[in-house]
Amino acid sequence: MGSSDNSKNSFLAKPAVQSILAAILCIIIGLFVGYIALLIINPKGATEAIITILKNYFTYPTKAAAMKYLGNTLVKAAPLLMCALSIQFCYQAGLFNIGAAGQYVAGAGAALFCALSLKLPWIVCLLAALIAGGVFGIIVGLLKSYLNVNEVISGIMLNWIGLYTVNMLLSGVKETASPYTVQVASVNESALLPSLGLEKLFSNNKYVTIAIPLAILVAILIKIILSKTVFGYEIKATGIAKDAAKYSGMKEKRNVIITLFIGGALAGIGAAFLFLSGYEQWSVTQSSVPSMGFNGIAATFLGGLDPIGTIFASYFIQHITSGGSYLDKNIYPSQISDFISAIIIYLCGFVLFFKLYLNNYLRNRQERAKERKEGGKR
Repeated sequence: MGSSDNSKNSFLAKPAVQSILAAILCIIIGLFVGYIALLIINPKGATEAIITILKNYFTYPTKAAAMKYLGNTLVKAAPLLMCALSIQFCYQAGLFNIGAAGQYVAGAGAALFCALSLKLPWIVCLLAALIAGGVFGIIVGLLKSYLNVNEVISGIMLNWIGLYTVNMLLSGVKETASPYTVQVASVNESALLPSLGLEKLFSNNKYVTIAIPLAILVAILIKIILSKTVFGYEIKATGIAKDAAKYSGMKEKRNVIITLFIGGALAGIGAAFLFLSGYEQWSVTQSSVPSMGFNGIAATFLGGLDPIGTIFASYFIQHITSGGSYLDKNIYPSQISDFISAIIIYLCGFVLFFKLYLNNYLRNRQERAKERKEGGKR
């Protein structure tokens, strides 16, 4: 009996297991709160509405239609994953990269300008997005390192600077009768990301491209960098104790700048993954920063601040976000999915307390088992 309790305790004590349990708890509570909100709005259809959000593309009766719209969910999950990885990578260095939204905007502007105005191929557009997002990250890094400007403040300011700059930049390549940029496919097909046959797996969904596997590969690469390299160790050491890292000979200012450059580059590439697929067009009259960068906060914390966990968390956040679009708009707002995501973000702040409570429970349980064992010997 004692060995069984010990094995159970050791299993629950594993950080990965605790992160998964915490994520599941956050999801369950978030969905429950969302369900209560639906009940308040209209109790008659609340159950059906929450089921619709969870089903997403499974609401379609045929397998072909379901696979096609699964492809759409994955198309939007790829840039979300990149934004989540951007926030997560910077968080390892003790930085809260709320500027990922602006870096995403910069990447979108650079990719679309190169594709629509300069008629460049997709690989160059992708690199332009990487550089643009990275430059926005470097600006935040320089302000943080040399002027001690909080990265949250400078990041938020750059979000809006980036939005209106991109709106002006792309106003020359918009459609005549609408505020949206012209479709990439109609102007420069070479700028579209290649599919390599992936579209056939999703009922010939033309928007499914190499962006999806590339985003997963980037997550795996970041996992390796953070856990297996000296650079990754320095990043985490800087985040845990900046002064101690400096005292031990690490160049903490350089690490902060490089970290934010990489974070910005990841968000910028995420934007290119979406807009170079042809799935969306940019509106040059939009007055709010795209939510993709902010949804990345939910995905990275729900994923337990682990790149692999973030892959699944990004898919889940996009799954329920897409599911919200299938609600009856005459009764429920589609933003209910964003509300659920916001609740999950809030709950993720209590993950540390959940782990602390669980570890205390396991410790007390182990001590009681030890006392019973010693009492039996007497």
